[in-house]
Amino acid sequence: MADQQKLSSRHLLGIKDLNRNDIELIFETATNFKAVLNRPIKKVPSLRDITIANIFFENSTRTRLSFELAQKRLSADTVNFAAASSSVSKGETLIDTVNNILAMKVDMVVMRHPYAGAGIFLSRHIKAQIVNAGDGAHEHPTQALLDAFSIREKYGEVSGKKVVIVGDILHSRVALSNILCLKQLGAEVMVCGPTTLIPKFIGSLGVQVEHNLQKALNWCDVANMLRIQLERQDIKYFPSLREYTMLYGLNKKILDSLDKEITVMHPGPINRGVEITSDVADSKQSIILDQVENGVAVRMAVLYLLAGQMS
Repeated sequence: MADQQKLSSRHLLGIKDLNRNDIELIFETATNFKAVLNRPIKKVPSLRDITIANIFFENSTRTRLSFELAQKRLSADTVNFAAASSSVSKGETLIDTVNNILAMKVDMVVMRHPYAGAGIFLSRHIKAQIVNAGDGAHEHPTQALLDAFSIREKYGEVSGKKVVIVGDILHSRVALSNILCLKQLGAEVMVCGPTTLIPKFIGSLGVQVEHNLQKALNWCDVANMLRIQLERQDIKYFPSLREYTMLYGLNKKILDSLDKEITVMHPGPINRGVEITSDVADSKQSIILDQVENGVAVRMAVLYLLAGQMS
């Protein structure tokens, strides 16, 4: 690891901390690791002496499993921590929790937290490297990286591609990270959803806004369909899920009515029959399972590159 190229940031707290060279380096490294994952022996000793703590203060299935698998494929030692069954439930602070884990000689922390900026806060108070696995409605950088990597794999490049992000933009950390990543890579980005779920600042990010799903789909090359984040909504932003589905749900009839073939993505978990129907999710135009596979390779790349900066 001594001769490898390095990221410009010591942590991965958000896409905003990465430049285009960083993103391209992560993609190049992920491509190499994807080749490893397709070999009979899927393990490399790259992080054999590194200990990583996965600290999840929110429920997670795909992201947590993807990080754990990436760590195992790199031969790292892992410690898994779930807040619900820990001393956090007894009132222990975030810093005390993490410091107790670091006292066990942990080198890196992968953290998901319900509050925006939790990773940034932690990075200022502890010496370990931090990977943000999602902080509130703020950012989810590895999801954006794997989404962009999947688009590049499908089309050869991201630059010049038209990507629409459909759904709950207001509460989605995936949407913000995707916008920042795709814009860095030269894609055109549009958001589509009910007015109540489009944040007022969105225009400052250089994206287009469309409230008509059919128009958005006719414009795009790629449609990234987001889940409605009911757990983050303290008020009702639309009358009913049924009405949302009628206006913004993607089904096979709509897909077949377009004058071109588009690519369909979804960060998961999928609410089948709400934002996307099963016949779309399982269609040949969907790259949802490719996203899952690429997630492991991209997270391997991030962990490997950050570990290369350890003194």
